[in-house]
Formats: sequence, C-alpha cells, structure tokens
Amino acid sequence: MTITIMANGVLRKSERNPRYFENGSGNIILLTGSHTWANLQELRLEGEPAFDYEEYLTMMTENNHNFMRLWQWGHPLYAPWTLDKVYIDPMPYMRTGDQAAHDGLPQFDLTKWNEMYFARMRERVVQAGERGIYVSVMFFDGWCPKNARAGSDPWLSHPYNRANNVNGIHGDSGGDGRTDMYSMEIPSVVELQQAFIRKCIDTLNDLDHVLFEIINEVENSERALKWHSHMIQYVHDYESKLPKQHPVGMTAIGGEQDNSILFASGADWISPGKGPNREYQMNPPAGDGSKVIITDTDHLWGHGGNYHWVWKSFLRGLNPIFMDSWCPVPGSPLPDYPGNVKLNSRDYPDWEPLRRNMGHIRQYADRIGLEHTVPNEEIASSRYCLVSPMNGMLVYAEHAQETLTIDLSEAPGSWQAEWFDPVSGAAHTAASVLGGSKVDFAIPFAGGTVLYLFQERGT
Repeated sequence: MTITIMANGVLRKSERNPRYFENGSGNIILLTGSHTWANLQELRLEGEPAFDYEEYLTMMTENNHNFMRLWQWGHPLYAPWTLDKVYIDPMPYMRTGDQAAHDGLPQFDLTKWNEMYFARMRERVVQAGERGIYVSVMFFDGWCPKNARAGSDPWLSHPYNRANNVNGIHGDSGGDGRTDMYSMEIPSVVELQQAFIRKCIDTLNDLDHVLFEIINEVENSERALKWHSHMIQYVHDYESKLPKQHPVGMTAIGGEQDNSILFASGADWISPGKGPNREYQMNPPAGDGSKVIITDTDHLWGHGGNYHWVWKSFLRGLNPIFMDSWCPVPGSPLPDYPGNVKLNSRDYPDWEPLRRNMGHIRQYADRIGLEHTVPNEEIASSRYCLVSPMNGMLVYAEHAQETLTIDLSEAPGSWQAEWFDPVSGAAHTAASVLGGSKVDFAIPFAGGTVLYLFQERGT
C-alpha cells in the first residue's frame, strides 16, 4: 500500500467546536499520542546506539496515535538529571572554529547553518506525516537551563555561551554563570533565536501537518513571559507572509503555575501545568473552547499518567498526550531527579495501557463525532461525560464499586448501550434502555469502564 503524506490543509481552531482543531477538509481532529525526548536529536551516553525512529513511528501507528511533540535541545553536552555525560547531536550550527568549545569539538559559527540538522528535521516530520501523525515542532528547551547544577550544567556547552562560538555572542548578561537567553535583555541573542525560528519555519512551511511550540518549560518569571509572548507573535507575523500559517503553542513551565497566563496568551493552543490543586492531574477541568487544550503528562508529572487520566481528559473536551519513556532519558539519575526511576522505562506497566487507550479514544471520537460535543459533569454520576446532540454520549467510570447512574430525564426513547473495557480493549453490546428518567447501570469491569449510549435508529 502506498502511503502519502497528509495534505488536507493546516489545522485551524474549529468554529463548530473550538475545543479542537479541524483540517482543511473541515474534519475535526482529536490530537493524541506519545512523544519522547530523542525523536529529533540523538540523546545518549557515549557508545550507545542511535534512536530507532522508524520503530517509534511504528509503535505510534500500531496504537492509533496521531500527534507528537518533536523535541529540540539547544546544547550538545550534559543533562541536569544526571552527572553522566549526555551527548546531543546534531546541532543547528556549523562547527568551524579554530579553538575548542567546552565539549572538546570546534566552536560554533552562529552565522552558518548545519544543513544536515534541518534536513533531518524535515525528513522526520515528513515520515511522521506519512503515518498520519501531526507534529508539533519545538523551537527551544527551557527545562535544562533552569535546572542546571554543578557537574551537569548545559549552559557550559551551549552555542550561545561565548566560550563556544566564534562570534562573541554571550547569553549571560548578568555574568553570574547562568543564562539570560530566554529574555529580551540581549538583542544579539534574540536576533539569533528569531533567525533559528525563521529557518525552522522555512524548512517546514509547505507541510500541512505541522504545529509549532515556542519552548519547553521556560523559567517562571516576568522576563521569560515577555520573551515567550514576543516569540509567539513573531511566529505569527513571519508566517503571515508565507503560504501557510500553522498553529503556535504555549506550554506550561510545569508544576503549580498560574494557568490563566496561558489562557490569556496569544497562542493558538496551550498545555497547562497541573494547577494549584493538581486539577489537571486528578480531575481535569472541562475545556470551554477559549483555547485548544493539549494536556500533556510532561507538564503534569514529568514521568506519569495512566489510562484513567486519558479517558477523563478526553471526556472533558481536552486533547491528552503522553511524555513517553519509549526512549528513556540516559544516564544514572541524581537522587533528587523528579519522578520515580522505575518510570523512566519503556516497559513500565502503566505505559502500554496508556498508549493503547489514546488510540481507543480516537476511535470513539470518530464514532460520536466531535462537531457538537460538550462535556457534561451533571448527567452521569461519575461526572465524566461527553454529550453529542446527534450521536449520544460517552461516559467514563473509574471505580468498579460504584453504580453508574445516567440522567436520561430529558432524553426519551430507546437507547442502545455499549460497554468498553479499557484494559482488554473489548467492546460489548448491552441491552437497550428507555430514556425519560434516571437509569442505573451495574459497572461490568474492574479496571475502569466506558459506556457509550446512542439513540437507536427510528426512535
């Protein structure tokens, strides 16, 4: 079978249901899938094998995923989670200097692109599109610089550190050994960042299945917010003059940030942090359509999440995605590394059910149709329900011991019931029920239960 790259128009916020994007054909798209840290650049210890991108794509297609974040790391050496030497390659700039940079290789020339880097970026985005996968291309990484520590400080190897480039550019305006590059304080650095954004956009602008993300988990400060907002507008302005304009995202800093900052931004889509009461972890707030919300386990746990969270997020009108340890972060983790070391494994028991259920929600999204669905916390006793006036309702009950009560008082007629087991992936037809009152259902599965109710034809 010949596979062709998606070419049905760039994503746009849907006017019919603004909780989601729709493509150029008017089809509403639920975005969900795995992303992993080494899916663009190699991220490994010396001597370790290269990342198998084809295997990763196969895992995604076998699980019916349609979205990934494509990670970009800005430095060639070190990672704050380990004292082991983590090498990152390729870098976007040529290394032509006569003197050695911190990592022992020639210094960077920040005026010369490493075209192999951008060829790899395009190739990997195209390969994903051939599998039906949308790709959010990340421009910058903020997590590593803000978590720098002695013995594993990425800033020491960064191209914008004066010791590592031939251009005299230095991203530490305060001279304290910590970078200030994610601010508007150093115009020469801002110019370089904008040039890099332009190069990425020029490399990918003709492709429909692309989204952009400014930075992963920048520092929580006014200066970073000002820089972040500037770059969102910069992408919008630059693409406005090009054939295609892609959605631009603003993702959380992680932790308990004030998510209202994201909702007030100029971004087309956002990924919130967990919130002060861990709400996006435990009881995801319903999307109201003000932003397309892509909930990401990366900003909620780092390593974390489970299939219950996937269903709860989906039925609240959100687009859930998974920070997948498919390719575990390399090195021996430091004692204070956030997250249980066991979770940094492809085969941790929670991960495969989570991967599978992201595909399952896509199947049910297609069946119920997302054109007019609305989250409803009142109609089901479990409080997780997505209602379509045309195609029925989807309900999730996390706990086996509860009786599931559905209020069909305003929905007379005969309703077909289908149970879905998120553990086995099996669906079972149940006896139809009559609407016009509240109806109690005995939950059939121990590991969480999906109930799909839809009106029988002719009733």
